[in-house]
Amino acid sequence: MEIEDAIESGQSGICTIEEIAKASGLSLAEVQALVDFGLLVPLDELIEPARFHKDYVRTAVVARRLRDDFELDARGVAVALMLMQRIDALEEELRTRR
Repeated sequence: MEIEDAIESGQSGICTIEEIAKASGLSLAEVQALVDFGLLVPLDELIEPARFHKDYVRTAVVARRLRDDFELDARGVAVALMLMQRIDALEEELRTRR
């Protein structure tokens, strides 16, 4: 199933924490942990219920795969995701310098 197909909010590009959980296969508590670690950032932290850009579904899917493949707890998943994001940023910086 395509990630975009798994999000019920249509073409807006915005989804709820519940939709991220459903589309990624993580529990609501696990997605909330990603929010708490700062890996998923609401579009506006003052608006409830929180809304997120649908690209965060990909982050949550990667988190689920890390959890499942390496049997990581929430902190382990968060550290792995942060390191992966840092590697991506460094690779992008290297590409722009070439």
